[in-house]
Amino acid sequence: MTEHSNAPTSHQLARMLEMQDLMNTRVDGRWVDAGHPYLRAVVIEASEAIEHHGWKWWKKQQLDLAQLQMELIDIWHFLLSEILLRNKGDQQSSLSSLRVSIDKTESTVIIDKISYNINSIDLITKLELLIASSSLRRVEIGIFSAIMEDCQLTWAQLYEQYIGKNVLNFFRQDNGYKEGTYQKEWDGREDNEYLVKIMNDLNANDPEYQEKLRRALQESYDQARCDR
Repeated sequence: MTEHSNAPTSHQLARMLEMQDLMNTRVDGRWVDAGHPYLRAVVIEASEAIEHHGWKWWKKQQLDLAQLQMELIDIWHFLLSEILLRNKGDQQSSLSSLRVSIDKTESTVIIDKISYNINSIDLITKLELLIASSSLRRVEIGIFSAIMEDCQLTWAQLYEQYIGKNVLNFFRQDNGYKEGTYQKEWDGREDNEYLVKIMNDLNANDPEYQEKLRRALQESYDQARCDR
């Protein structure tokens, strides 16, 4: 067992679990009873992360680290949701199990009777292992943490980016995402790209950070629709 020196605080974990519960409730008020397949979403998001990394040996590809990190934030949303679901929506129980998983993780993962040392495999293989374990309905925080390190993403940065993406997710819902009226591409660029730029221009420690981020997203979205 190994201790992670770069670990999130219990306050940060508790806040993210609370925000995830609110987001899930915004989408579906009975989300705990519904039992949505959150790990299936992890599989898809991890596949998209591989695309942002680049895997095609027959053509030149450019690694997009910012978007790769953003895919990890999406994955984290779904991992949090799965943990909450397994604890029947109880945030305190979810916090306890998540705390243990983060603080003490195995460096070896066994899938289909094959043993993998997480510290000795490359990033794409780690993403493939996350896909495989999620397909088997396993929550492997150790694999996710190792992927974060490869993507130069600390837990503190994940926390900041999670808050930003959570704001975007609420923004999408408020602008018709579930109804199908929301436009995810603004002037030929995905809203995720706008989010990254806006976050870089704001101070995450500002008490009004979330509100400023929401306003900036709304202004950019309204401007893009006016330009069409």
